[in-house]
Amino acid sequence: MVLLYMKKYENFCRALANLKSCLEIAQPYSIAEQTGITGLFAICFEQSWKLMKEILEYHGYFTQRIGSPKMIIKSAYQCGMVNNEKSWIDILETRNTLAHTYDEEKAIAAIEKILSEYIPAFEELQQNIEENWLNI
Repeated sequence: MVLLYMKKYENFCRALANLKSCLEIAQPYSIAEQTGITGLFAICFEQSWKLMKEILEYHGYFTQRIGSPKMIIKSAYQCGMVNNEKSWIDILETRNTLAHTYDEEKAIAAIEKILSEYIPAFEELQQNIEENWLNI
């Protein structure tokens, strides 16, 4: 289980590094840039909540291997893995919105939040996991 846990951590770190490279992209965003940023965000979010789930399971917070991203976020907040439940629920809602609809105005607004709010939340998760949850 620890090996899988570390693999998920490494996947999350790579996804976050890829997403952080988008901080260098300036407006106005081309369609390709919009698609790239939102796609990298979706990958990073998927990796983050699956990592949270794996760590929580490893530490005995779940006895069953199921759980929605929202349930995992709430549990991660209760355990101190994430510091701001509302922010993470907002991240989840943005991911859901981007996955089910495409509207350029919504995409641009989401990109601004991704770059200014969500990347720091992902970085905070990474730091918290490194300091408090990794069993290396």
